[in-house]
Amino acid sequence: MEKHRAIPEGYMTVGEAAKKMGVTVRTLQYYDRENLLCPSAASEGGRRLYSDKDLIKLHQILSLKSLGFSLDDIKERLIPLDNPADVAKALSEQAAAIRQKMASLSESLQEIETLQKEVLQIQQVDFKKYADIIVNLQMKNEYYFLIKYFDNEMLDHIRSRFDKNSGFSFMDRFTLLLDSFAKLQEKNTPPDNEENLLLAKEFWDMITEFTGGDMKLLPKLLEIADIEMENEDWKNKFLFIQSYIQPALEAYFKTTGINPFA
Repeated sequence: MEKHRAIPEGYMTVGEAAKKMGVTVRTLQYYDRENLLCPSAASEGGRRLYSDKDLIKLHQILSLKSLGFSLDDIKERLIPLDNPADVAKALSEQAAAIRQKMASLSESLQEIETLQKEVLQIQQVDFKKYADIIVNLQMKNEYYFLIKYFDNEMLDHIRSRFDKNSGFSFMDRFTLLLDSFAKLQEKNTPPDNEENLLLAKEFWDMITEFTGGDMKLLPKLLEIADIEMENEDWKNKFLFIQSYIQPALEAYFKTTGINPFA
């Protein structure tokens, strides 16, 4: 009885709080030392006591921790819970953090599942290729699947010439260029039209930029055309390149006297 009288009504010991929330006493003691969750009161005998309000705060901490937030991140997200507006704000921020984390986890899951498919198609363990695929998936590069068809020489060349930012910029420009060609194709613009020739020059400049002027890499790029790919979207884009962009390139080479294989 003396023990119970020593605990004010509405408070609980560290052991009781731990049991109620399904954590260990050591966890609560650690949060106390880190000033993440300090007990609201102490008993006459010096025992540290937790209130229901402390448990609400602990629930916030555990929820954010389960989503992968560090203790420092959690400290920044916790606010006082002194009135309904504070509680509502805390819940709103927690909900927003959960939604953001869920979106991030969903993207990570999709990347892992995509990489799993690519790994089975590569048919050999190649962690450098795996890393390249993950980076390109994170870049939202729709051509990520081409990586598995490149040999080590080509991949080493790409790694040496492009980092994540420059690679993203290059692919963005390439996609815009294909869109520009597609608009001219819809108008039935002849390959040797001035607009097509300008785009063909830009296309060739991008190939030169990609290869770094090393034209021995060009046949390796052309070999991609002979590979039976599972990606229907890429097949359609390559057919578009063959049927429309290639004649424009040939007209550009004829006009300028460039021999790409010289």
